[in-house]
Amino acid sequence: MKAIAVIGAGFGDEGKGKVVSNLCSLHQNPLVVRFCGGQQAGHNVMLNKDVHHTFSNFGSGTLQGVPTYWSRFCTIDPVGILNELDLLRAKGFNPVLFIDKNCPITTPFDKEWGKRKESFNNHGTCGVGVGQTYERESSFYSITAYDLLFSSILKIKLDQLTKYYYSDNYQKITTTQHFLRDCEALREEFHGSIKICENFQLTNYKTIIFEGAQGLLLDQHYGFFPNVTRGNTGLKNIIEILGSIPDEIYYVTRAYQTRHGNGPMTNKEIQIDINNPYEKNTSDGLQGEFRKSILDLDLLKYALGKERNFLTKNNQVNLLITCLDVLKEFKFTLNGKIFDYSKEEEFLSEIKDNFDWIDNIYVGRSPFYDDLEKV
Repeated sequence: MKAIAVIGAGFGDEGKGKVVSNLCSLHQNPLVVRFCGGQQAGHNVMLNKDVHHTFSNFGSGTLQGVPTYWSRFCTIDPVGILNELDLLRAKGFNPVLFIDKNCPITTPFDKEWGKRKESFNNHGTCGVGVGQTYERESSFYSITAYDLLFSSILKIKLDQLTKYYYSDNYQKITTTQHFLRDCEALREEFHGSIKICENFQLTNYKTIIFEGAQGLLLDQHYGFFPNVTRGNTGLKNIIEILGSIPDEIYYVTRAYQTRHGNGPMTNKEIQIDINNPYEKNTSDGLQGEFRKSILDLDLLKYALGKERNFLTKNNQVNLLITCLDVLKEFKFTLNGKIFDYSKEEEFLSEIKDNFDWIDNIYVGRSPFYDDLEKV
């Protein structure tokens, strides 16, 4: 069995979904494993220039016919799963999803409460309840995928959750009626291509592709608190699932810096000319503006340096630079200084020199990353 990890090296939005889809097309009998985050992912994949899908509740290998395993480190949203399942089926796909029984369930209460808190915390939530679910789980008011198998137990737990979230000071505007109905509809899907699993066997597959969500600079231990995610976005969870370090690791960054949501971001004052006709990120919702600036090699070195303690000589470590073809000028900062290059080759050569411990540097071009070019 071969294990490959795809990990964002920045603040998310690096292009991980396209990389995962590409790797699925190149390997035999693959399985995609989500190892962090949950339904807040928005991984865009295009297939044969005809089909586009943004994956949140299924792995990015789905358009390649590859099944997904949702590990215990990820939240699930029954409503989101059903909605996305309908969308995929309408596009002609019948996805296979295995869900670890210990995955925490996001409820409408978590979504509502997370949005209420964001109105005064201003941390940059995307509003789908992932962080609030983890916070509530830490208070022992736990609801997991296993509870979906027992409708009466689920109802009791939701009633208890009402008491946890609401008091005389807050008016309850969310009810459980529709949510319970959706959970029942999802339970019906357990007879088909969606399964709740215990002791899932990765060894049934020849290639395991671990799909990251968000990026290293949003890791709860690496990033800039409080503008982080409640989880481990790097190798830590993968090692717990796999029992070892993956054979290959792809750390993914755009050729420029991006950030969706609030929080620190460098080089904001430096102008950069970017025309990306395939951009799917929008400046709306709770996260607000989708920001872009020139690449910061200090941030990239910091993020990858946090992972080096896990690595050995037996692991192939790759840096993948995406969206290079949408740049009209090739710039990055290092130690606070701007480096400006007239040619793409010079830009890439300098980056390679600054990451001499990386085994390979690849380039992925918009919008498919079908052929990863080695630098």
